[in-house]
Amino acid sequence: MAPPEPQPGDLIEIFRPLYCHWAIYVGNGYVIHLAPPSEFAGAGFGCVCSVLSNRAVVKKERLCFVAGRDRYRVNNKHDDKYRPLPPSQIVQWAEELVGREVPYRLTSKNCEHFVSMLRYGIPCSDQGRDAILACLLGATMGIGLGIGGPVSLLIGLGGAFGLATMAFRSMN
Repeated sequence: MAPPEPQPGDLIEIFRPLYCHWAIYVGNGYVIHLAPPSEFAGAGFGCVCSVLSNRAVVKKERLCFVAGRDRYRVNNKHDDKYRPLPPSQIVQWAEELVGREVPYRLTSKNCEHFVSMLRYGIPCSDQGRDAILACLLGATMGIGLGIGGPVSLLIGLGGAFGLATMAFRSMN
């Protein structure tokens, strides 16, 4: 059975190595998403560049370009929790933001927060929450082992990397 065709206002989850990128489908093969201010053509490490710069640009691009060779799916995962806004309103709001530079933070203003805000009027990100929890858990484990400071932080980041790797593998 083929996956459902995206409809305007749908959330698109793109499976990148180690993380998921999110976009909102606006019709005719196009999505609107967050990208680093100086992203070059092609899909891939955009999220990493945004994290390093703390800035992102709202872009409208073809879904096939944004996904590249990565697998994607429609994932309106919070429809059972939040009522989606009307598709015409989602698309209009998204279109109005194209070209704007916005703050980007992995934990509070990432691409998943951006598209969920457009669809539901509420910014939410399981990915951001999971990264915070993995870092806290790893840091706590490091402190519990008598390891403090930067080493504990590295253990936390290692936990976040491990969590992302496990999540990616579970999808394939």
